[in-house]
Amino acid sequence: MRAALFAAGGVACGAAGVSEATRLFGWDRPPLGGGYAAAADSPERLRHADVRVRYYVETDEPVVAFTFDDGPGPNWTPMVLDALDAAAAPATFFMVGQQLEKHAALVRDRMSRHEIGNHSWSHDDLATLDRPRVEDELGRTHEMVRKVFGREPTVMRPPYGHLGGSTLLAANQFGYDVVLWSHLMRERQFEDDPDGQVRDIVNSVRPGSIILAHDVGKERRLVALRGLGAMIAGLRARGLRLGTVSELAALGRTPAQAGI
Repeated sequence: MRAALFAAGGVACGAAGVSEATRLFGWDRPPLGGGYAAAADSPERLRHADVRVRYYVETDEPVVAFTFDDGPGPNWTPMVLDALDAAAAPATFFMVGQQLEKHAALVRDRMSRHEIGNHSWSHDDLATLDRPRVEDELGRTHEMVRKVFGREPTVMRPPYGHLGGSTLLAANQFGYDVVLWSHLMRERQFEDDPDGQVRDIVNSVRPGSIILAHDVGKERRLVALRGLGAMIAGLRARGLRLGTVSELAALGRTPAQAGI
């Protein structure tokens, strides 16, 4: 079967050309050197025994975590921080390094209750980059967070949620937990029904949920961001409270407690 596949690939390359074949098959970067590489192909680079990839937290504690990606930015990040301040609610912000470099003044003195995560330097698709380039993307942002806030991130989120072997190896270098999500804002679906977006979050999350939102992006993001106060109030009315991702993770059950 493998021989047949390579033969078919060769025919495709010959007929369509190499560039067209890479587009068709998704081989935009060499698979062995990029994100699709095995996550253990550079054992000499390992610094930690494991890398945790987290979608949500197994917990009986009534705690959930809001996360905001792609900022900071001048249009909406202050609005998000204002809403969180009004509710005295913490969150985790996965910041893009070059955004932070440009807009540090917006957030430098406003993050005391919030967690800062690494969302790469340029928001490139890390799953298509080799390990040195992923390490550069994460390393530059790590240093920028340290420079602006005087603390070091311990969590990262790959742009687009795309996760490859080189990203796991780079995360291991920094001792990061990789954080994805279990719930997300569906602004396109609720573009004409912002109250529906609020209900969707309030009614669907459960203890341990990690909720994805964005404080930079297209105008439809405002469907969710304008409803943050109502979401927080609705969740609290259900008996849920808010925490950062790392605070939530600390409440997680061990495998033995979970019956594994």
